[in-house]
Amino acid sequence: MDHDRSSGEGVGPQEYTLIKMKLKAPYPPKLAAVSSKTVYLVAATLRPETMYGQTNCWVRPDMKYVAIETKEGDVFVCTRRAARNMSYQGMTPSDGTLNVLAELIGQDIMGVGLEAPLTSYKTIYTLPMLTIKEEKGTGVVTSVPSDAPDDFAALRDLKNKQVSGAESRLD
Repeated sequence: MDHDRSSGEGVGPQEYTLIKMKLKAPYPPKLAAVSSKTVYLVAATLRPETMYGQTNCWVRPDMKYVAIETKEGDVFVCTRRAARNMSYQGMTPSDGTLNVLAELIGQDIMGVGLEAPLTSYKTIYTLPMLTIKEEKGTGVVTSVPSDAPDDFAALRDLKNKQVSGAESRLD
């Protein structure tokens, strides 16, 4: 029943699939303290079947992210809001409690290499996207340009921009 919701009769919770993208060495400096653990950037998606077409991962350069310890001993990187929600779903060692191992901003993880499930690429990279909202999902967004016109346009714009840093890995 949904009668305790403030609005929207018949509206249930939205269920997402969490996509774990394994961070490849070398880890960025702010995650050096957890380099002995497996670190994942985690993205929430409504369409996990599209991951075959994933080419990169978007993060917002000025957004705050946290690295938290999971019940399995891995480390997830996402927004604090998403981490808090995960803590109430049995994903952290203690229900409703976060063990924050590092605080960072998107710029700290820009250009890192990731091993993503189901994609045909051995390594994908994090790239900047300024339209990511902290209130939705995990703040980490998978990019499937073949299925998302916005992703295609953003990737094309980055390729046409003056090349520097992480963007040079697009070629």
